[in-house]
Amino acid sequence: MRKRDKTKARRDKAGSPATAGRPRAVEVRPFPPSRRLVIAALRAGRRRMAAMHSLVDLDVTLVRKRIAASAEPVSFTAFVVAAVARAAAAHPQVHAYRNWRGRLVQHHHVDVNTLVEVMTDQGPFAVPHVLHDADVRDVQDLTAELRAVKRDHTTTGAGRLLDRFGTAACRVPGLLPTMYAALGRSVRLRQSTGTVAVTAVGMFGAGGGFGVAPPSLMPLQVVVGGVSERPRAVAGRIAVRDVLDLTLTFDHNVIDGAPAARFVTELRRLIENAEGVPGPPEDPP
Repeated sequence: MRKRDKTKARRDKAGSPATAGRPRAVEVRPFPPSRRLVIAALRAGRRRMAAMHSLVDLDVTLVRKRIAASAEPVSFTAFVVAAVARAAAAHPQVHAYRNWRGRLVQHHHVDVNTLVEVMTDQGPFAVPHVLHDADVRDVQDLTAELRAVKRDHTTTGAGRLLDRFGTAACRVPGLLPTMYAALGRSVRLRQSTGTVAVTAVGMFGAGGGFGVAPPSLMPLQVVVGGVSERPRAVAGRIAVRDVLDLTLTFDHNVIDGAPAARFVTELRRLIENAEGVPGPPEDPP
């Protein structure tokens, strides 16, 4: 298109009835300090982890039936957290990491760091919350804790720190990289921050889909995607099932493909058999 024709097209568009009287305003405001915390964490994760991703789809028809029929409140995210924690406890090498001296550290308990979206003075923010000993707690207990944090994020340590020091910490040069470097290597800090991350993104959109997040400081990261109806082979027949998409990220510095695959096999068994969610002795397929 010639320059004269382009100019005429712009004039025609600007004068169209749909845009008449519409202000073309642009809003510029300070970048939220809470987002600076996220950026620093992502940069630290990229420097530390040699990421190995696995995309897994799981049949969650049974557990969704049990949750719908449950007399007690059950969070689907809490169920996934419990399953990931139990599988990690059975295969502790998947959430191992190296300490300051380069030695390999394995926890035989599983603390899961998950995100709970709350409202702050700077808008919505995903506050990290650690579910301690998630491998031995029941799903109802984890559900109650997550909902308590949702109601009042100051009940969690990270929420209190965000309210009191989040803005100030972002203004101190070099503080955030130093903080995240310590979180990545210190065994004592890992006791408080966890070694496994579970992030649920499927709740924000309808249908299936994988979410591939940047590597974090956690040696094992699970991104819970969407659930959709798909045809699956069940007992030799094709049936429509509820299928969940999971993205698993392992630190290839400390684990290879074979032990990671064994962890995935155990996780599949736990989720597809709805382990930890009470139900009838025999559920229909």
